[in-house]
Amino acid sequence: MMQLSENPVVKAMVLAAGLGTRLQPFTQTHPKALAQVNGKTLLEWNIRYLQQFGIRDVVVNVHHFADQIIQAIQDNQGWGSTLHISDEREQVLETGGGIYHARKLLRDCDALVVMNVDILTNLDIELMLAQHIAQQSAVTLAVTDRVASRYFLFNQRNRLCGWRNQKTGEEKLALLDAPLFPKAFSGIQIIQPAMLQHLPGPGKYSLVEVYLQWAPNYVLEGFNHTGDTWIDVGTPESLAAASRFC
Repeated sequence: MMQLSENPVVKAMVLAAGLGTRLQPFTQTHPKALAQVNGKTLLEWNIRYLQQFGIRDVVVNVHHFADQIIQAIQDNQGWGSTLHISDEREQVLETGGGIYHARKLLRDCDALVVMNVDILTNLDIELMLAQHIAQQSAVTLAVTDRVASRYFLFNQRNRLCGWRNQKTGEEKLALLDAPLFPKAFSGIQIIQPAMLQHLPGPGKYSLVEVYLQWAPNYVLEGFNHTGDTWIDVGTPESLAAASRFC
């Protein structure tokens, strides 16, 4: 994979504050970020994944067993990257609140890659960034055509219009522009840093709600990477299966 050029300046945030309840019993005594696949923690895998694209300035948010994550970062000298801690030990803030809390650490860049710590993929961030820049998107969401319980809904022009919970039938539409096409979110997004000032403020809230509020006024698009390897390492079973990927 080619490295990103010196311009644009890209930073990343790895979301590692979650409780990881699906990964119990491991997460009863450890953070999910330190679950191991073939001898490396999920956090290390994703730091090294970002390095493939020249992204070495990374914020990691922490809450559940935060001290263990901080210690692992210190012991390994950030695996060769510059890692900044966004401390959420007082309260886990979910995706939206977590990014707002870390906003001062995310300045001085042209694009911000945000990814969940519990996914493993070979998605080409360089291609995703190229689309993000070409379309001048506020947010670009990595998606695939896989079967999932929840979907983002896009119109024929690939613009985000809504969200659907397939299990409950709940649907939230920000734009009425049928036909709509469901795509499963891959846990990676690129955000225009200027959009951070439009977040609702401090507190605990999801980016999904924020994106639906932004959708009528800003360009939020999908980046379809169907065919790439992608694993949600959120359960003991998927953790075992991930060893075949890495």
